[in-house]
Amino acid sequence: IPSTMLFLLFAAAASARVMSSLHAVPKGWHHVRQALPDDPITLRIALQQQSPEVLEQAVLDMSTPGHPNYGMHMTREELQSFAAPSPESQGAVGGWLTGNGIEPLLRNDWITFTTTTRKANTLLNSSFAWYQFHGGGDPKLRTLSYSVPDHIVPHIDLVQPTTRFGQLGAQKSTIFEMHRVDDAKDISSVANTKVAANSQETDANCGYKTTPRCLKSLYNINYTASASPENKVAFASYLEEYARYKDFTLFQEGLVPEAVGQNFTVELVNGGLNDQDSTDDSAEANLDLQYLFGISHPIPIVEYSTGGRGPLVPTRDQPTGPGSNEPYLEWLLYMLDLADEDLPQAVSTSYGEEEQSVPQEYALKVCNMMLQLGARGVSVLFSSGDSGPGNSCIRNTNNETYFEPTFPAGCPWVTAVGATVGTEPERAATYSSGGFSIYHAQPPYQKAAVGEYLDKINSTYSAYFNRTGRAIPDVAAQGSSFTIYDKGYISLLAGTSASCPVFTGIVALLNAARRTQGRPPLGFLNPWLYGVTDAFNDITEGYGGGCWNNLRMGRSARWNATAGWDPVTGLGTPKFERLLELAAPGVDNC
Repeated sequence: IPSTMLFLLFAAAASARVMSSLHAVPKGWHHVRQALPDDPITLRIALQQQSPEVLEQAVLDMSTPGHPNYGMHMTREELQSFAAPSPESQGAVGGWLTGNGIEPLLRNDWITFTTTTRKANTLLNSSFAWYQFHGGGDPKLRTLSYSVPDHIVPHIDLVQPTTRFGQLGAQKSTIFEMHRVDDAKDISSVANTKVAANSQETDANCGYKTTPRCLKSLYNINYTASASPENKVAFASYLEEYARYKDFTLFQEGLVPEAVGQNFTVELVNGGLNDQDSTDDSAEANLDLQYLFGISHPIPIVEYSTGGRGPLVPTRDQPTGPGSNEPYLEWLLYMLDLADEDLPQAVSTSYGEEEQSVPQEYALKVCNMMLQLGARGVSVLFSSGDSGPGNSCIRNTNNETYFEPTFPAGCPWVTAVGATVGTEPERAATYSSGGFSIYHAQPPYQKAAVGEYLDKINSTYSAYFNRTGRAIPDVAAQGSSFTIYDKGYISLLAGTSASCPVFTGIVALLNAARRTQGRPPLGFLNPWLYGVTDAFNDITEGYGGGCWNNLRMGRSARWNATAGWDPVTGLGTPKFERLLELAAPGVDNC
C-alpha cells in the first residue's frame, strides 16, 4: 500500500472517537451472523441542545412560588425554539449524514434515519451483526462498538440502538404483590362479590381493603372538580398492558357508584394497541385507570398506550434478555409534539427499573425530556419502586455492594411517589423504594430537607450511596391492599404502582381548582412541594427494606422513616385540605 494511502487511513482512524464500546458479547447472548450488507436499520441521533442549563433554570423559575416567572409555562413552539440544537449542530450532523448518502429526518433535537447496515458500518466505524439471547426472543441487530468523527462529537449526545443489547426488566411494573380475592368464573358471579367489596367502604381507615372512598376519607378529599375537557389527567401504559372497559365499568358499579358512566380516552403511541381481548397482564393499566378515576372523577382521563421497548444494561437483578423495558423515549417524543390544548396537566407512570440498568446517556436524555414536559406545565409523577434500598445491592461495574436507586424516579424533574401502609399510625411500606441517584446531582429545591436527613444518619451506609445525588422519593401515599377489577375478578394489589395514581389524582384536583380561579396548572411540582411541608403528614414509623441475602450487608439493609424527609416516604402523605388552600386559596374542599 502506498505510504500516502497508509497516512490517510491512519488519519481517518485518528479523527474518529469511540462513543461506546463493549469488550465482549454480553453474557446470555451469542453471535448469530454478521448482518447482510442490505439489512435495513433505523437509528436515532440525539443532538445537543444549545444551552440546556438555561432551560433548566427557566423551568426552576417558573416552578418556584414567589418567582416573577412562576406559572409562566412555555407553549410548544416556545419550547422547541428554546431547546433547539444550534444551527451549527444541525448543519454539521446533517451534512455528515447527507455526505454519506443518508437522508436525515430532524424532529426537534433528534435526527432519525433509516439506512443499510453497509452504510451504518461505514458511517459509525461499526460492525453490525445479529445476536440472539439464549432464552429466546427475536434476534437483535447490534454492534460491539461505534465511533463518530471528532468534529461531530460536540454536536451529539448519543446514537441508539447500537451497543445496548439487553432489554429485560425483572420489575415490569412497580406492583409489589397481587392477590385474587374471588374465584368467580363469570361476570355474574363477580357482580355478587360487589357487596363484599362495597361493605368494606365503611372502613374509612383503609384497614382491610383500600378503596377510593377510604382514601378520600383518610386524606380528607371532598373537593369535586369540573368535568370540563380543559381539565385532563393521564397515565402511561407500556409492555402491551391495556386498561379494560369491562373492568372499568365493574369498578365504577362496585366502588364508585356515584360516578357510573364516565369513560376514558385511549391514544396510541409508537404502534401501541388497545387490545381488549388480550390474554396478557392488564393489572397495572387497570390499577392506574381505576384509582386515577377513583380520586379525581369526573376529570377526563387519557391512557397513552405505548408500543416499543427501550435499551437496558443487564444487571444481576435485571438480566439481559428479550425486550421488557419501557419505551420512555417514544412516549416523550409523542407528548412533546402534542398541541398545547391536547396536553394533560398531570401524568402518572407506574413503571421503573434500577437506575444502573439504564445507559447513562439514555437516562440523561430521557430526564431532559421530562424537564421539557415540566416547561409546558405538565406534572410528571413516577412510582419510586418496590425494593427499598435495592434488591441484591450489587454495583454493575465492579460487583461491589451499593444501593440501587430507580429510574426514572431518580430524574430530578419528576415527582417520585413512595408508599405507606396502615393508618393508626400510617407507616412506611416495607417495600417502598428510595435512595440517591448515581446520575443526577441533588437539586437545589431539596437540599435543605435532604441535608437534615443526612445530618441525622451521619456516616451510616455512606459507602453505599451517593450523598450528593438527587434524593427519592419526594412524597408518598397509601400503597397496600388496593381493590381493583382485573379480567372480571376482584384482586388486591400492593406497591408504589398504587401510590402514584393516588397522588396524581390529587394533583389533578388541585389543578382543576386552580383553573376555576384562572390560575395556571402547577406544572413541575417539586419546588412547590418542598416549600409547603406543613401540607404533609410526616411519616416517622416503618422502613423500606432490601439488599436481601447480600452477605456484606448482613443479608439485608433498610432505610428508616424518620421526622422530616426520608428516603422511604419523602415529605410524607398529603393533607388535601391544606394543599388545596395553598394551591387555590378560597376554593372550598367540598
